[in-house]
Amino acid sequence: MTDSLRINKEEVKARQDAGEEIVFLDIRNPGPWERAERKIKGAIRMPLNEIDRRIESIPKDKPIVTYCT
Repeated sequence: MTDSLRINKEEVKARQDAGEEIVFLDIRNPGPWERAERKIKGAIRMPLNEIDRRIESIPKDKPIVTYCT
Protein backbone atom coordinates (compact mmCIF):
# COMPACT_ATOMS: atom_id res chain seq x y z
CA MET A 1 0.00 0.00 0.00
CA THR A 2 1.36 3.40 -0.87
CA ASP A 3 1.26 6.33 1.51
CA SER A 4 -0.99 8.20 -0.91
CA LEU A 5 -3.78 5.81 0.06
CA ARG A 6 -3.54 6.78 3.73
CA ILE A 7 -5.24 9.74 5.32
CA ASN A 8 -4.94 11.03 8.86
CA LYS A 9 -7.70 12.46 11.01
CA GLU A 10 -6.58 16.05 10.38
CA GLU A 11 -6.85 15.56 6.62
CA VAL A 12 -10.28 13.97 6.99
CA LYS A 13 -11.47 16.88 9.12
CA ALA A 14 -10.08 19.45 6.67
CA ARG A 15 -11.88 17.76 3.79
CA GLN A 16 -15.13 17.59 5.75
CA ASP A 17 -14.76 21.25 6.78
CA ALA A 18 -14.37 22.08 3.09
CA GLY A 19 -17.74 20.45 2.45
CA GLU A 20 -16.61 17.09 1.11
CA GLU A 21 -18.91 14.22 2.02
CA ILE A 22 -16.88 11.22 3.13
CA VAL A 23 -18.16 7.69 3.65
CA PHE A 24 -16.69 5.93 6.68
CA LEU A 25 -16.46 2.15 6.45
CA ASP A 26 -15.89 0.46 9.81
CA ILE A 27 -14.35 -2.92 9.04
CA ARG A 28 -13.85 -4.10 12.61
CA ASN A 29 -15.07 -7.57 13.47
CA PRO A 30 -18.06 -7.76 15.87
CA GLY A 31 -16.04 -8.35 19.07
CA PRO A 32 -13.69 -5.39 18.70
CA TRP A 33 -16.58 -3.21 17.49
CA GLU A 34 -18.69 -4.05 20.54
CA ARG A 35 -15.79 -3.32 22.91
CA ALA A 36 -14.85 -0.05 21.20
CA GLU A 37 -15.32 3.15 23.15
CA ARG A 38 -15.48 5.22 19.95
CA LYS A 39 -17.68 4.69 16.94
CA ILE A 40 -18.19 7.11 14.08
CA LYS A 41 -21.84 8.06 13.83
CA GLY A 42 -23.20 7.19 10.40
CA ALA A 43 -20.35 4.85 9.51
CA ILE A 44 -21.20 1.78 7.49
CA ARG A 45 -20.40 -1.29 9.57
CA MET A 46 -19.00 -4.06 7.42
CA PRO A 47 -16.58 -6.57 8.91
CA LEU A 48 -13.69 -7.27 6.58
CA ASN A 49 -14.87 -10.81 5.90
CA GLU A 50 -18.19 -9.47 4.54
CA ILE A 51 -16.83 -6.96 2.02
CA ASP A 52 -16.80 -9.35 -0.95
CA ARG A 53 -20.42 -10.26 -0.32
CA ARG A 54 -21.62 -6.71 0.34
CA ILE A 55 -19.41 -4.67 -2.00
CA GLU A 56 -22.38 -3.40 -4.01
CA SER A 57 -23.75 -1.58 -0.95
CA ILE A 58 -20.64 0.62 -0.66
CA PRO A 59 -21.19 4.04 -2.29
CA LYS A 60 -18.96 4.63 -5.29
CA ASP A 61 -19.57 8.35 -5.78
CA LYS A 62 -17.79 9.59 -2.62
CA PRO A 63 -14.39 9.12 -1.03
CA ILE A 64 -14.31 6.17 1.35
CA VAL A 65 -12.29 6.02 4.55
CA THR A 66 -11.96 2.54 6.04
CA TYR A 67 -10.86 2.02 9.60
CA CYS A 68 -10.34 -0.75 12.12
CA THR A 69 -8.40 -1.47 15.29
